[in-house]
Amino acid sequence: MFIAGLQRTTLIDYPGKLACVVFLAGCNFRCPWCYSSELVLPLKIVSQPKMEEKEFFDFLRERQGLLEGVVICGGEPTINKDLPQFIEKIKKLGFFIKLDTNGSNPKILQDLADLKLIDYVAMDIKISPDSQVYKDLMTEGVTIDNIKESVEFLKNGKLDFEFRTTVVNTVHTKDDFVKIAKWIGGTNVKYYLQNFRAEKTIDPAFEKIEPFKLDFLKEIVKKISPYFKDCQVRNA
Repeated sequence: MFIAGLQRTTLIDYPGKLACVVFLAGCNFRCPWCYSSELVLPLKIVSQPKMEEKEFFDFLRERQGLLEGVVICGGEPTINKDLPQFIEKIKKLGFFIKLDTNGSNPKILQDLADLKLIDYVAMDIKISPDSQVYKDLMTEGVTIDNIKESVEFLKNGKLDFEFRTTVVNTVHTKDDFVKIAKWIGGTNVKYYLQNFRAEKTIDPAFEKIEPFKLDFLKEIVKKISPYFKDCQVRNA
């Protein structure tokens, strides 16, 4: 378990709860617009300062009764085989767990839910499922079927969850979001759009791309809102 960072307090990353965010290094996607290259690219990961688990758990013990939740994100947390044991230690301290994931490991997602180790899931939807872009983002061993399985598990399960998409100019079109809405929509589904930020991206070319205007995102939300319980533009 490579703990690459810790945000000690957040009011926005875990809906309704005061939480901290722990960042785990490593990812099985290569999104060129990603602005966490230090958590994704192996050559950058090795130069990252590593936080020892003892230091992290000492921090949590100090925050018992103050913080309510822990957000686990990456990178992609589910590539860590010891993730269940890591979360179990956190749960024993009395914290709620929110997992941020790209949905590439549906079995681990289901196992964590069955073991009652996670309370909330935020799953990234990259683009419409028939897009070649989705396939190009995945490293070996990941398929669109994995993503679809995770979507169905969340929609038909008992976990509290949300879907979200970072909207990138030159990558996404309005038509993509209609396709996404028809794919993931449901009366129990919350879906949020986050505007792309042109900063320290994996592919430097994306740093020169101008984000969409807010009005464009609002037009998308207006068009697809009927497919969802809740659909909004949210800060990334």
